[in-house]
Amino acid sequence: MQNLKALFYCYTLLMLALPLKGQENSGGQISGNLETNANFFVRDSLIGAANTPQYDRQLYGAEAWLNLSYSNWGFDFGLRFDLFNNSNLLNPTGSYTDEGIGRWYIHKSIQKLDISVGYLYDQIGSGIIFRAFEERPLLIDNALLGARLAYEILPDWKIKAFTGRQKQQFDVYGSVIKGISIDGYLSGGEGANWAIAPGFGAVNRTLDDASMNSLVATINTYSKEDAFVPKYNAYAFSVFNTLTAGDFTWYVEGAYKSKDNLNDPFGEFNIGDTTTLVGDKLFLSSGSVVYSSLSYADKGLGVTLEGKRTENFDFRTRPQEQLNRGLINFLPPMARVNTYRLTARYNAATQTLGEQAIQADIRYNYKRKLGLNVNFSNITNLDNDLLYRELYTEVSYKHKRTWTLLGGVQIQRYNQEVFEFKPDAPIVETFIPYFDFLYKFDRKKSIRFEGQFMYTGKDAKGLRHDYGNWLFGLAEFSIAPHWTFTVSDMFNSAPGKNSPVDADTGEKLKLHYPRFDVFYTHRANRFSLSYIKQVEGVVCTGGICRLEPAFSGVRFTANSSF
Repeated sequence: MQNLKALFYCYTLLMLALPLKGQENSGGQISGNLETNANFFVRDSLIGAANTPQYDRQLYGAEAWLNLSYSNWGFDFGLRFDLFNNSNLLNPTGSYTDEGIGRWYIHKSIQKLDISVGYLYDQIGSGIIFRAFEERPLLIDNALLGARLAYEILPDWKIKAFTGRQKQQFDVYGSVIKGISIDGYLSGGEGANWAIAPGFGAVNRTLDDASMNSLVATINTYSKEDAFVPKYNAYAFSVFNTLTAGDFTWYVEGAYKSKDNLNDPFGEFNIGDTTTLVGDKLFLSSGSVVYSSLSYADKGLGVTLEGKRTENFDFRTRPQEQLNRGLINFLPPMARVNTYRLTARYNAATQTLGEQAIQADIRYNYKRKLGLNVNFSNITNLDNDLLYRELYTEVSYKHKRTWTLLGGVQIQRYNQEVFEFKPDAPIVETFIPYFDFLYKFDRKKSIRFEGQFMYTGKDAKGLRHDYGNWLFGLAEFSIAPHWTFTVSDMFNSAPGKNSPVDADTGEKLKLHYPRFDVFYTHRANRFSLSYIKQVEGVVCTGGICRLEPAFSGVRFTANSSF
């Protein structure tokens, strides 16, 4: 029914716009893109690719997104079709099948007024109090189904207001979200080397009755000490500013949230004088965030310093939603986004209930030949217990146009108990040297090699942390502009505490996780066919993470733009 309504709305508004054809430019323009994935699952119980619907009986899963955009008569129209067949994106251990209109929108500018209706993506400031966005690898799509008005009150100053409900797959949540923001730009005038871009935002979320009734039912099971009176409304406010002065850029944002119903996954229930239970526990609290970033760039040198403090700033469309579901806001991540297979194995998911973090990044390039990058991040909870620490170093050298060599070392400390909800897991310690070598035979043909080794620490029993030590190697041959061939292997050279065990001997298994890829690109079309064995791990995008199960099978992808 929701999809039929969306189609009806789009068709009706299109018909209403047709009379304008004679008044404005009738040269319409249509564009779009298609993204699709198809997975063929091959059971492999040794690596944990088993005991899910896909491996046990379905053997196949797919996702597809088709975007269409059309502009004419001063209007912008958009429509997106989404498809999920036996997909494990929504639930790594489950299967999700559905299809329909995933998004539609209509936009019109009337002099200084912008009008938008439908499924909207937007944010206030850096997103700390509101961000409606999409991350397909994590199946996050929290678009706001509603209306937005933006008005230019002065040159370089705009006020914006919106209202609606958050998307939930092919439905919407019941809670209503509305907000307002004002932002602008001021400079010192011609010849001045400074400028500021200040702003203010406010957001309100009102729980629907069904969510409140469910909340009250849960609180009624608590003891008198743990019970509280829940709130229908939560309000969040932020003030932000970007100062640019010469080679320096300084961004700062402070946010406050009124008392709200929150859920602590590590909450403690007192059920006796000496007995407590740990698990999801609702509580009432206000929250705050302070975030700042200072950057300097000049003559090949770039330095960025960041700091953030978060306290009870979990802002959701309903408190019963956890992990990546129902997020109203976005807290900037405070750890480097790594790309190599082993350096990216452990990621720091943003902790909305309590986090103190700093990050420093230094980059230097000498005559476009020699490059240096050093990154350090340190994240703790509000009690100063370590959550994540990383030191990353990278040196690159480019020899004319023939070859490029890149290498470095990464050192990590990763709180697996907090990030992966694994009770009593020790802090995972890693030491990872790596290299990346690219050689160009000519303008079209090139070959690239990657090598990485992960060394992990040991716990009190002498067992290596998590899966233990890893070796990773990759070879990639490219023939521009069409073909790329890749072969890689990830080898568990010294198994750890969580590595698979031989059922007969009880010994930890030293397993290989090979991968073979073929990529073909023709103009705006890109296809890939891959055979994959992949270990269980955490996938992150911008500090938002989810556990990705082990994968065994064949994957086909297609991406096309038109």
